[in-house]
Amino acid sequence: MTRLVALLLCSMALCGAQAQRITYSEPDRDDARTLNFEVMGKMNGRILVYKSYRDQYFISVFDNEMKLVSKNKLDFFPERVLNTEFIQYPDFMYVFYQYQKRSVMYYMAARIGADGKKIGDVIPLDTTANINYTSNTKINSLIYSEDKQKIMVFKINSHNDRTYLVTTSLFDKDLKLLKKSYTSIPMPQRNDFLSEFTLDNDGDMVCVKASGTSQNDNLNKITLLTKPAMQDGYTAADLKLNNIYLDDIRIKVDNLNKHYLLCSFFSKLRRGNMEGLYYCLWDKQQGKEILTATTVFSDEFRADAKSDGNLKAAFNDFFLKNVVLRKDGGFLVMAESAYTTSRGNPLNRWDYLYGSPYWMPMDYYSWNSPWGYYPWWRYGAFNNALTRYFADNIAVISFDPSGKMEWSNVIRKSQYDDNTDNFIGYGMMNSGSEIHFIFNMQEKRDMILFDQSITPDGQINRNPTFKNMDKGYDFMPRHAKQVGAHQLVVPCQYRGYTCFAKIEF
Repeated sequence: MTRLVALLLCSMALCGAQAQRITYSEPDRDDARTLNFEVMGKMNGRILVYKSYRDQYFISVFDNEMKLVSKNKLDFFPERVLNTEFIQYPDFMYVFYQYQKRSVMYYMAARIGADGKKIGDVIPLDTTANINYTSNTKINSLIYSEDKQKIMVFKINSHNDRTYLVTTSLFDKDLKLLKKSYTSIPMPQRNDFLSEFTLDNDGDMVCVKASGTSQNDNLNKITLLTKPAMQDGYTAADLKLNNIYLDDIRIKVDNLNKHYLLCSFFSKLRRGNMEGLYYCLWDKQQGKEILTATTVFSDEFRADAKSDGNLKAAFNDFFLKNVVLRKDGGFLVMAESAYTTSRGNPLNRWDYLYGSPYWMPMDYYSWNSPWGYYPWWRYGAFNNALTRYFADNIAVISFDPSGKMEWSNVIRKSQYDDNTDNFIGYGMMNSGSEIHFIFNMQEKRDMILFDQSITPDGQINRNPTFKNMDKGYDFMPRHAKQVGAHQLVVPCQYRGYTCFAKIEF
């Protein structure tokens, strides 16, 4: 009997150990401490990570045990690359990059294999001439469809602030050019701007033209712009707001039902308290707005989201972070409380110029360039001696296809850090049956990585903390990337060097 009990206890311990597993990569001592990085994804059992420092660019390849297999220098990159973006397919990845040579900006692409090496020749996608200065910001932007069969490169010439010229180049999966278009979009109001460019599976582009009453303010007018894949023109439709003011807008494409979903926090007064969520559903095939709704948050939900302070102002620090669509047309919204203080002075959402201090909108415009200007809503770094970043509770809200709120729940956390936001916030993994949220929390003097998940009916599971975390590793969950059905790669720091941890749930 004693042996049987011991065997059962041993089996239970093994099962518990297999519930989650963390595997660390070794810190690369050749990497600079101020390294830029991005987890590219996983192919053929290998995990690829892009690294850059000044004029050095590499792709590191790790095996299933996070052992470094190879470190490949991207020798086809020029000395100075402005930005890089990646799209992953089952057997290769694209790396998109742009750089300036003399007065011309080039936008290029290259295929990368599972070994981290280039396949074939680089592919030119776009050029912009007559740039008579050295640019520090990108000109081209990249969007792609959910099925990754359509890819679009676009740029905005906002030299004439009354009419923007949008140049779009639509490609297929093999980067064969399908259609290049030049579209003039009138911008009659001083505070008009374009945002939330999105591509559906048909190759149709959709974006929002929005306007506020003044700079650094709520939005009181939004227009949905749609451009069919193989046409030069576009259609514009003003959306109903019904005397409310919107915050930053999110667009999500529902390719299954051929819908565009727009949602935003809203207030009833200019610069007023966030009252609830605005929701608009656009039917692509009918070309019309089929549903517009607003949900006002109850006092109970406000108290749950933020237990201290004025209930009316409970959502003033919350910003939309994720929108997840359901097959039935319903959707989930995740919002996080995020704010900063600078030398002890709290900064609210109006001090961020526009939008969240932790969500940087796609930079569609280039600063001090004939192709654009420095946008007033773009988040800029603070130059004060000390900036403290905060990231608190996560509100999760479920809506049915009619826009009615089904349930809400709050994942409670309290985080802060000085002069960096890399170690606060959260990472998310969708396992199908539930959505996991991982985040750091301070316990005594140690930073502990927590895992909480939410089920389709809104129940929160507070999973045990990770058991085999090695001391000295500081996780950066907001930079995590899901690389498998139950796998997440999380960047971390060890003695000042960047390394990576693979978490298997």
